[in-house]
Amino acid sequence: MKRNRFVWVLCVSAGLWTGCFRPIVYLQNHPNYPVDVFYANERPERPFIPLQDLETKGELALADRQTANRRMVSRGNNMQQKEVLLARLTMEAKKLGADALVDVQYKYYTSIANDGYVMTGLAVKYRKEN
Repeated sequence: MKRNRFVWVLCVSAGLWTGCFRPIVYLQNHPNYPVDVFYANERPERPFIPLQDLETKGELALADRQTANRRMVSRGNNMQQKEVLLARLTMEAKKLGADALVDVQYKYYTSIANDGYVMTGLAVKYRKEN
């Protein structure tokens, strides 16, 4: 009888502990973009030639989940929205013939009714190795 109780308590405890740790989806998600992407604190190892500065920007109305009692409780875009913005920027870079997008930066701002964003990057072409 004591053993059954111990096993039951052990199973319930393990279930509760397992429920506390959820995988972070965006860390496991590795989207394939048409060009290499390097953020502001990264640099490609290969030498490159700058092609053009790129920028995508816009505003989105605040979602219902971002406000409560006429107050903002959450700001900025979610990870999926950021990936869509980065996909747009990489598509523009690919159209220019770029191999990579470097110095990618994301900035956002909020107002009483909107979330605004600006994503920038430099389209570059890798130099041919001798």
